[in-house]
Amino acid sequence: MNIRKIEAKNNNRKKRICAYVRVSTTNGSQLDSLENQKVYFEKLYAERDDVEFLGVFCDKGISGSKYDRPDFQTMLDACRKGQIDVIHTKSISRFARDLINVLEISRELKTLGIDIFFEEQNIHTLSNEGEVVLTVLASLAEEELQSMSGNQRWSFRRKFQKGELLINAKRFLGYDLNEKGELVINKAEAQIVRTIFYSYLEGMGTHRIAKKLNEGKVPTVTGKKWYDSTIRNILKTKNTKALYYFKNTFMMV
Repeated sequence: MNIRKIEAKNNNRKKRICAYVRVSTTNGSQLDSLENQKVYFEKLYAERDDVEFLGVFCDKGISGSKYDRPDFQTMLDACRKGQIDVIHTKSISRFARDLINVLEISRELKTLGIDIFFEEQNIHTLSNEGEVVLTVLASLAEEELQSMSGNQRWSFRRKFQKGELLINAKRFLGYDLNEKGELVINKAEAQIVRTIFYSYLEGMGTHRIAKKLNEGKVPTVTGKKWYDSTIRNILKTKNTKALYYFKNTFMMV
């Protein structure tokens, strides 16, 4: 019998981390933003000796809806060659605006043992929770598109391009309107939303979740009791996921 020597895997090797940044136009403020993003990551990893920072991949003047971004593709090629362990980016929207595309790429890289860390959403794609969240977001984006009539799509597109809110924000659990009419996170209510979603993902039914909240004297946005129908509406609505979609494109608030 031939005996093949199996080399022990070097678990002490430092994780190789790169960052990815992008802006969609080349105007002055956007380019300043790009430079600020690069400086942020360079400073973040400058004094860390527990990882190997490979640098920043950046695309400027290119929409996140385009897949063939030069540095984006260079980064993915490096991943496929086994040269990167972790991609760190500020948010999902900086990485790509097509949710289906994000999910497909994250799954491909997951099979290679590569993690994508979306900082603002605190999502690691190698984690089970990260996979669930991205899958839910992608399916909801597709569902939203299919449910719209032609006129609705046109109306939503126009509002989206103007940066207008596509919801009624007066009774919006998890958010308040500031003096500029912008949505800001209500931390106490946001924790309620997270509790509802995590409880549901752990297998708790809507009736039990409502009962749990009522027993804990947790208030609804209107100050009334919780009902299973209320929980179902929160679980179904795209708004409580802090996402507004149009054709798989989204903006974070």
